[in-house]
Amino acid sequence: MIEIAIVLVIIGLLLGGVLKGQELITGARVRNLISQQDGTKAAFYGFQDRYRALPGDYATASTNIAGVNVSGDGNGRIDAPNGGGVHEEILAWNHLALAGFLNGSYTMANSGVSAPAQGNNPVNPYGVYLTLVYDANWGNGTTPARHNLKTGSQVPVEIMAEVDRKVDDGQPYAGGFQFSVYVPTGFTAPVASPNGCISASSAWDINGGNTNCGGVTLF
Repeated sequence: MIEIAIVLVIIGLLLGGVLKGQELITGARVRNLISQQDGTKAAFYGFQDRYRALPGDYATASTNIAGVNVSGDGNGRIDAPNGGGVHEEILAWNHLALAGFLNGSYTMANSGVSAPAQGNNPVNPYGVYLTLVYDANWGNGTTPARHNLKTGSQVPVEIMAEVDRKVDDGQPYAGGFQFSVYVPTGFTAPVASPNGCISASSAWDINGGNTNCGGVTLF
């Protein structure tokens, strides 16, 4: 009996260690997502304050920011693409990095770049591209267009729910952080779906087990 009790104690300790380890991993991913969102939001507003323009949309960026080759159309929106065919949502990362507001090197050699890639666009912890853009692709589908930062898809629903709880109101269709089905141009992974991400009561479906959800920080 003593031996059995010892074995059970050991098993309990091992299970506790595994669960704690998983909790630490989840916490790290949540912090990573929050850090990306907060850092990009701060960079966006810092750029706007310095240049009185938006990254990606800045019409004289190639003149005023060293190393920038492509400018936006200056219409006050980060378009995907703008009227001239320039994908300002990709160009924005190039402007932010070369202006010193973001770490990393995001290049855009010419105005013909139309899809995100490892060299021109940052990714979330699950390898999907972030997107800084002006659109209405967020919330419940009846939302007005505004500037926002997409987390990208492929994020487990429990991670999205915890991020929302920590930074906002915990509701996927309300507040400054909401659900989004958006995936970037040229990305072939499955699009995030409300099924398994959002419950019938319009809450994060943490019991759904969906590993392909996405969110958006509104500016």
